[in-house]
Amino acid sequence: MNLADLNKVALAMVAPGKGILAADESSGTIKKRFDVIGVESTEDSRRDYRELLFRSKEAMTQFISGVILYDETIWQKAKDGTPLVKLIEQAGSIPGIKVDEGTQALPGCPGETITVGLDRLAERLKKYYEQGARFAKWRAVIDIGQGIPSYTAVMTNAHALARYAALCQAAQIVPIVEPEVLMDGDHDIDRCYEVTEFVLKEVFQQLYYQRVALEGMILKPNMAIAGKKSAKKASVNEVASKTVKLLKACVPSAVPGIAFLSGGQSDEEATAHLDGMSRIGGLPWGLTFSYGRALQAAPQKTWSGKTDNVAAAQQAFTHRARMNSLASKGEWKADLEKKQAA
Repeated sequence: MNLADLNKVALAMVAPGKGILAADESSGTIKKRFDVIGVESTEDSRRDYRELLFRSKEAMTQFISGVILYDETIWQKAKDGTPLVKLIEQAGSIPGIKVDEGTQALPGCPGETITVGLDRLAERLKKYYEQGARFAKWRAVIDIGQGIPSYTAVMTNAHALARYAALCQAAQIVPIVEPEVLMDGDHDIDRCYEVTEFVLKEVFQQLYYQRVALEGMILKPNMAIAGKKSAKKASVNEVASKTVKLLKACVPSAVPGIAFLSGGQSDEEATAHLDGMSRIGGLPWGLTFSYGRALQAAPQKTWSGKTDNVAAAQQAFTHRARMNSLASKGEWKADLEKKQAA
C-alpha cells in the first residue's frame, strides 16, 4: 500500500467545490427510476443515459470530482466506442466502483440486514484497478425501528465495512466507507443522532482493528435528520448544527473528507443541508456531496429517453451539480434555484 498516493486520490475526491456523482444504481434500482419516466431499462438505454451525464462537460470538469460506477457500467463503451471510464478521465474526474453485492437478512436479527460481497473481493478489486477504478464504495444499511438497531447488526456491518476498506487499500484503491442510517422511520432527529453516533463510533473502532489508514479513505455518512414519517421535522439550521456536532464527536481529523449521501431527501433539501454545514466552517475535514438521486432526478425526468432532450438533460444535471458545488463552499442561496426554474 502506497499511502501517499491513496491520500492524494482521497484529497482530489473532496477538492473544494467538487463532489462525487453516485451513478452506481443496481439494474433493479435504475429500472424503477426508468419506469417512472417511461423508459425501458436495457443495457443500451442505461449506457445512453449514463453517457449523457459523463459527457456533460461543464458539470464533469467543474463540479464533479469522481463517479461511482456499477459493475455493468465500468466495462461499457460509449456509442462511439470510447470506454465510459475514459470519458470520466478525460473530464478530469476519477472513476470509482460500487463493490458491495447488496444486503441479506441478518440471522437472529429480525428486520436487520448485513451487506455481502467480501468473498473474492480481492480478485475483483485487482480487475477494477486495471480497468481504471481508483476508489470504491461499500454501503452498510442500518434501520431505526422498534428495538433496532441491535449491537449485533451495527457491529457486524461495521466489521464488514472495515474488512472491505482494508482490502481496497491493499489493492491501492481508496475506500468510501458508507454506513447509512436510514431515514425511513418515524423517529425524530435526536434518535437519528443517537443511532448514527453509535454506528460511527463502532465503524471507526473496526477500521482501527483492521488497520485501515484513515488518511486514505473517505466517509460517506447520512446527516442527522428526522425520519420521513416523523411528525417533528427539523430545520435546516438544526440538521446542520447537529450533524456537525455529531461528526466532530466521531470522525478523526486524519480522514481527508466527508461526502454526504442524500438518503431520500429532496434535491433542494440535500443542497440546503450541505450548505448549512459548510457555513459553520472550522472543520478538520473537507465536506462535500456524494449524491445519486439528488443529482440525477432532474436530468432523468428531462431526458425521458429522447435523444432530442439530451442537451436539456445535461443542463439540468449541470445546474444540480453547480448548486451542490456552491453548497459545499457555503455559498448556495435558495433564490438561485428559482432562477433556474424561471
